[in-house]
Amino acid sequence: MPQHPTNSAAAGVAAPPATSPVQLSINGQQHTLHIAPWTTLLDALREYLHLTGTKKGCDHGQCGACTVLVDGKRINSCLSLAVMHEGDEITTIEGLGTPENLHPLQQAFVDHDAFQCGYCTPGQICSAQGLINEGHAHTEAEIRELMSGNVCRCGAYVGILNAVKEVVDKGIKN
Repeated sequence: MPQHPTNSAAAGVAAPPATSPVQLSINGQQHTLHIAPWTTLLDALREYLHLTGTKKGCDHGQCGACTVLVDGKRINSCLSLAVMHEGDEITTIEGLGTPENLHPLQQAFVDHDAFQCGYCTPGQICSAQGLINEGHAHTEAEIRELMSGNVCRCGAYVGILNAVKEVVDKGIKN
């Protein structure tokens, strides 16, 4: 008579993935997550911290919906592992403003009707803040070029450009 294994490893059931603690500073708060080393920053934000403003679009770094700020610079969080950002200051859309006190870019997006469905808006705003932080966006052409990694499937590009240009022209940094 064949013998049946009694433990799950011998039975062909995969062991749970190994996790390790990762310390992340997000929107000014410290978080310790126990995650697998291959967890993307995007998945850490959305799945472990429930910061769902950062969107998962293409999951290949081609649409910009997952853009967040790391030490003030914009990155595609779907292409970056969470463990790579210990010691960095990560800012998501939730860290830029509140419903009662909108960030200047958020207010400009409202004022210029710079969104339709809104799915890309968090990434657009974080990217715009990043280009302002970088100090390169002075003209409409520069803003268009620097925002070209953020796709809006609804086509709200005119409103987005006008919103970002307004904040750039006013010289608002944060």
